[in-house]
Amino acid sequence: QVQPVESGGGLVQTGGSVRLSCAASGRLFSGYATGWFRQAPGKEREFVASISWIGGRTWHADSVKGRFTISRDNAKLPVYLQMNNLKPEDTAVYYCNALTGGAPLYDQWGQGTQVTVSS
Repeated sequence: QVQPVESGGGLVQTGGSVRLSCAASGRLFSGYATGWFRQAPGKEREFVASISWIGGRTWHADSVKGRFTISRDNAKLPVYLQMNNLKPEDTAVYYCNALTGGAPLYDQWGQGTQVTVSS
């Protein structure tokens, strides 16, 4: 199964910004909403943000609302996650996945991209 490719992570200081990208080949995400998730060491993977396929409606977790923004080009992909005013608790591996009924569609996740926020 082809996996999405996440990129754009790195090491950033508290208060800094990064922009993540989620790319997928073929029809992997075609017709589905796209979600960003993250997993910090020792914690469960958690939802961060999503954007609908039709209309580009967005949702953001309360923990990132006002700081992170999910978006995409008119071509639907890639999907971006602009992360501003980063905090150490945002440190995690960030993943994207297609969504169905609000839940991840594919069991197999990509490699993700590491975001590390230094204090």
